[in-house]
Amino acid sequence: MSRGVVTGNDPSADWSRDLARCELLGPQEMSTDAVRQSARLAKFHVPEVVFGPGSLAELGHCVLRLGGRRPFLVTDPGLMEAGWAHEAAAHQRRAGLRPVVWHDVTPNPKDHEIQAGFERYAESGCDVIVGVGGGSVIDAAKGVAILSSNGGRILDYEGVDQVVQPIPPTVMVPSTAGTGADVSQFAVITDTTARIKITIVSRTLVPEISLIDPRLLTTMPDWLNAATGLDALTHAIEAFVSRAHNPLTDTHALHAVELITGNLGRTQTHPKDFGARLAMAQAALEAGMAFTNAILGVTHAMSHQIGGLLDAPHGVVNGVLLPHVIRFNSEARPERFVALGAAAGLPTAGVPPHEVAERLADLVRALADDVGVPKGLASLGVAEHDVPVMARTTLKDACMATNPRHVDLRDVETLFREAL
Repeated sequence: MSRGVVTGNDPSADWSRDLARCELLGPQEMSTDAVRQSARLAKFHVPEVVFGPGSLAELGHCVLRLGGRRPFLVTDPGLMEAGWAHEAAAHQRRAGLRPVVWHDVTPNPKDHEIQAGFERYAESGCDVIVGVGGGSVIDAAKGVAILSSNGGRILDYEGVDQVVQPIPPTVMVPSTAGTGADVSQFAVITDTTARIKITIVSRTLVPEISLIDPRLLTTMPDWLNAATGLDALTHAIEAFVSRAHNPLTDTHALHAVELITGNLGRTQTHPKDFGARLAMAQAALEAGMAFTNAILGVTHAMSHQIGGLLDAPHGVVNGVLLPHVIRFNSEARPERFVALGAAAGLPTAGVPPHEVAERLADLVRALADDVGVPKGLASLGVAEHDVPVMARTTLKDACMATNPRHVDLRDVETLFREAL
């Protein structure tokens, strides 16, 4: 299947019609208001990207270009043990920098960890913030950056556009192929008192530079490889069907689906296949660029609640939920799933859209089976009595705003119960 082939649903069709309408307007009619009414405008905000094997060696130069002298390197114990944090610090020292390393980050970064990281950053006199790790590390680095220039508590910034002051320059180096945190405007932090995850959305959180070295993916344990790969697939699918999608995000989302469905399984069975690792690194990047601009949907909104309650792996939860959400959303917008099915390698010619969506849901579940993800949320510790509380908090999540189908409390409760 060639990249960009769309069967039954051309994502540029709406824009072509809008452009034709604009061309009918004369100079006098082409006011700003007329253009806004006739064509949807899209912003596409992404960092500078440095991509390729060995690119970690460029880290020191990246920091220097941002004016850094004493970078604050955020990482975790796993990256320390694997040696990547040490290599990152060494590259910075060779460039004449004096990095300070802080590695007290755990999966699903906690509010008190962000506070501790900020205090270490402030007392060390650092400038540029560097994150080397997975989504948890990168979200923690963003949290430290928020507090360094905005003050208060990290939980104060829940929601959209609550970060009003510019943050220090950031360089992010992902060590997983899935979270997209290195290119996104999102940070997800665990509120340890309420036992929920909060979502912070602000364009100030898009890093200045994303440095992607696929070598870092080779030390992921299998469970993390599976989790982050399914997270990336969820990003791509939710971005494509999002209310805020556009042709720029659609292209990256579809290619990410093609790359992930073609390569994630192989990275599990043949972990030293560097071609598959390279493809997954690109897929994570493209899915990240899609969702940071198109936002997400109910899968992520629900997943955040489970992660906050049980500290469960985010991508694993997404892998369980996504097939159920595909079926739910396709009842409202089945035609949006035709292109996704084609990107995943499914036959779509002459197949009704709702059948394509059903087959896509089955394919996602089969892929989750192949990489060892449990079939139900109960295996992760979710109980029936958790459902009402998680459903209520789901409705408050920022990702709900762009889900393609209206969702009420009963819908969310039903989805949780179906996924148990």
